[in-house]
Amino acid sequence: MSNESKTLEKEARAKARAQQPWTARRAADLVLNNALIIIMVVAVIYIAIVNNNFIKPASIVNILAQTCAYLPVALGVGGCIVLTGTDLSAGRIVGLTACISASLLQAVTASSKMWVNLTPPPVLLVLVAAMLVGAAIGAFNGFFVAKFKLHPFIVTLASQLIIYTFLLLYMKAGNNGGMAISGLDKSYSSFITGCPQFIKDLTGGISIPNYVWIALLLTVVMWFIWNKTTFGKNMFALGANEEAARVSGVNVFATTIMVFALAGAMYAVTGFIEGARVASNTANTGLNYESDAIAACVIGGVSFVGGIGKIRGVVIGVLMLRLIFVGLNMIGVNQDLFYIIKGGIILFACALDMRKYLVKK
Repeated sequence: MSNESKTLEKEARAKARAQQPWTARRAADLVLNNALIIIMVVAVIYIAIVNNNFIKPASIVNILAQTCAYLPVALGVGGCIVLTGTDLSAGRIVGLTACISASLLQAVTASSKMWVNLTPPPVLLVLVAAMLVGAAIGAFNGFFVAKFKLHPFIVTLASQLIIYTFLLLYMKAGNNGGMAISGLDKSYSSFITGCPQFIKDLTGGISIPNYVWIALLLTVVMWFIWNKTTFGKNMFALGANEEAARVSGVNVFATTIMVFALAGAMYAVTGFIEGARVASNTANTGLNYESDAIAACVIGGVSFVGGIGKIRGVVIGVLMLRLIFVGLNMIGVNQDLFYIIKGGIILFACALDMRKYLVKK
């Protein structure tokens, strides 16, 4: 049976299943398929009951801000997962672009200035430069995936190590002896973490940092790319069935490179944000960001089966993770346990994702 026939048969089965009368089994499937979100909602309600501060405006703004700080990297990883892949280099690209951005935008008077004779360039110019660096690394990953048919796991595992080496060398190349990059220029800090006065007036004095609006703008842009462009349609077609996409005229090589390049640019935006948000950047900046991004995408319904995912799902996934981790911190859970919680969430989410796929077969 051809791939096209298999696809048509699968769609017919799914349509027949959707037309079945509502039964207890279908209700159970619905609950089980959304079990992770249900558990997280219950956990959020419990945290809000235990600590009333969790639902106060300042806490909500903090959760929103943290969500938007991690959102661009998740939007990038989501495209790689749509192609049935992943990207383990995301966190290191975040770290590299954060350190590059911070080093270029240190104040002239910084005590441990990395490039002594450098006057801080325009902030937007540095943002564009960081995105170009991220896109170039992403294109490098995409090239090896598309050209040599290597699994993205292997390619990005290797590039993760390469990027980290370059990051270590870069940190020691300047005049600060590998120390943390701090003392940022006010133009950079204000652009990322500042808040216009009219926003404070509207929110009763609560500051909403500028990077929240940057992340929301990127979300709209990515939604448009995924849903309203030929590139987005080709991405989903390629993720659903590579051979069928190729027969339909999709340039598999170019589309794969473009998906990874776009992802790299999104990681760079996260790096640019983190450079000012963290304000003291080291080689460990961005560490494990890819695990949070992958978990958020799977929670939000971006499937490793390929060709399935929505931008709103990525946003919901990032928000749910931030709600849980901020909440756990507020009720005094040991932060050392957060890693096992993240690991459990990823395993559980992937198991549920594969279950939904197997049930439809």
